[in-house]
Amino acid sequence: MELTIRRVLSDLVKVWIPYAYHLDRFADLPIQLEICPSPAELPSDPADVQFWTPPYLADRSVTELLDQMPALKVVQLLTAGAEVWINRVRDGVLLCDGQGIHTSSTAELALALILSYQRRIPEFVRAQAAGEWDRTATPTPELTDSRVLIVGAGAIGDNLRHRLEACEAASVTMVARSARPGVHAVTELPGLLPDADIVVLLVPLTPDTTGLIDAKMLSHMHDGALLVNIARGPVVVTDDLVAELRSGRLHAAMDVTDPEPLPTGHPLWTLPNVLITPHVGGIVQGLMPRAYRLLEAQLRRFVAGEPMHNVVAHGY
Repeated sequence: MELTIRRVLSDLVKVWIPYAYHLDRFADLPIQLEICPSPAELPSDPADVQFWTPPYLADRSVTELLDQMPALKVVQLLTAGAEVWINRVRDGVLLCDGQGIHTSSTAELALALILSYQRRIPEFVRAQAAGEWDRTATPTPELTDSRVLIVGAGAIGDNLRHRLEACEAASVTMVARSARPGVHAVTELPGLLPDADIVVLLVPLTPDTTGLIDAKMLSHMHDGALLVNIARGPVVVTDDLVAELRSGRLHAAMDVTDPEPLPTGHPLWTLPNVLITPHVGGIVQGLMPRAYRLLEAQLRRFVAGEPMHNVVAHGY
């Protein structure tokens, strides 16, 4: 009996996933499913793992496990960003991101950051904590009739565009790496930024987008404009942004920073014209249901020998 069991297991695809969530959805698949919550808690020898889903928001140190996985065929991420893994996944291994998992939640947070900052909710929260009722402040800006520029015309950007239009934004202009009908090229940013009341960053972190928003780009934004970063911290040159914020010329709302986590004592914490959330765009109740629906669909494609979706890179 023991030999039979070993032979059957050897015919199964060994799969590591990070959480024991709704495992019944994988019950009919020809896989040996194991829970691997972290590199410090390996359920078995990683050498024969063929399909691996690392923990959500795993840092770069987790990629070191790749060196122990010679049989690996697919790395399926639960994040929309894959910058930690690009150039770490060897040739012949498919790297797939979590596109679609975070579309609604990230667009929702982007809208929340815009509305919260425009309507000065942080100021009112501070007044509430101090027990102060103060209606003497200058009338707040509003999203209605504002001109919005979205840098990143993917699924999240498109979702956000619909939400902004429902809030009666005066215009929503889309920007992507290259131009297409209804979308401007990123090279056009210097000419687009001066007309935008609100600029939202939704691009992936790549060599081309690292430092995209620097002092020169910020200088094109008009006085009083709001920069919203819900992409990745290094898309913005932090020192250049701090300089503009200290001058009081621009405002910022951000779910991501560089460095991240933002260290105690960093000037961004205390500047009055900044709203910060701690990279929580994807941390919502619907995260795991959406993530595991994608994971199940990808596993079914893999064991059936069908093309994988959301492929980011083939090796280096």
